[in-house]
Amino acid sequence: MYDRTLTTDSSTRLTIETAGSRRTVDLYSPEGLRAVASMWVKLGAQYKLMYEPTWLGVPIIQFPSDIVLMQELLWRLRPDWIVECGVAHGGSAILYASLCELAGKGRVLGVDVEIRKHNRATLEAHPLAHRIELIEGSSTAQDTFERVRRRVAGSGCVVVVLDSNHSTEHVLAELRLYEQLVTPGSYLVVMDGAQADVWDIPRGQREWRLSHPLEAIERFLAAHPEYEDDPHYTRLHVTCCPHGFLRKKRRDEWSAPLVAEHQPYPEEVAIR
Repeated sequence: MYDRTLTTDSSTRLTIETAGSRRTVDLYSPEGLRAVASMWVKLGAQYKLMYEPTWLGVPIIQFPSDIVLMQELLWRLRPDWIVECGVAHGGSAILYASLCELAGKGRVLGVDVEIRKHNRATLEAHPLAHRIELIEGSSTAQDTFERVRRRVAGSGCVVVVLDSNHSTEHVLAELRLYEQLVTPGSYLVVMDGAQADVWDIPRGQREWRLSHPLEAIERFLAAHPEYEDDPHYTRLHVTCCPHGFLRKKRRDEWSAPLVAEHQPYPEEVAIR
């Protein structure tokens, strides 16, 4: 499986050549670490390695490094509710539910525009089903959001994870809605910002270069000083969600006036 003839030392350099351009870095430098991590994300996306892991028997569609760091975050916060937009096979909902079970508190609310029959059946038959609730509907539809809001109202700690449609406008619409549910000191996690970095792989799509979660995150943070990017949870470098762990500051941590809950945005996103 591995090339055992590959040897390195402190003088080893890494050269990347593409279409006539060339970049060389010291392998064991911070720049080398970032370059190798970036290439691993590209290769992982090309070979769909994030589709390999399962959690307690259910496909999770995440890199193992992101699974581990989400575990760190949720175990530290021990939230009352974890709202996840984008259910897919349900493995991440099972991951979050398993941590709730170990903590002895908390529930997962999964939201998806379509929860396929076999995926719903898998979740409903799972031993952790009592920790999971599902809402079928567009995550950016106002009626769907109101159903979620009512369910988590009054909770002491709410974490929101956005992992559905990864276009800029859709993620931005989700951010503007679901940030209202995040409790101070908790997190709004935006998955798959790495879409911006894998448009150029052989199986990539050119539209990913211009439409991706990172653009939505940048625009959101510019309008919401009460949130900050927390690099602690992307410190393993190999991640599908760069700049995606957004911490909501506590009221005593900043002095800027809060953005009004229903204040219009300069470029209003249609809620579908």
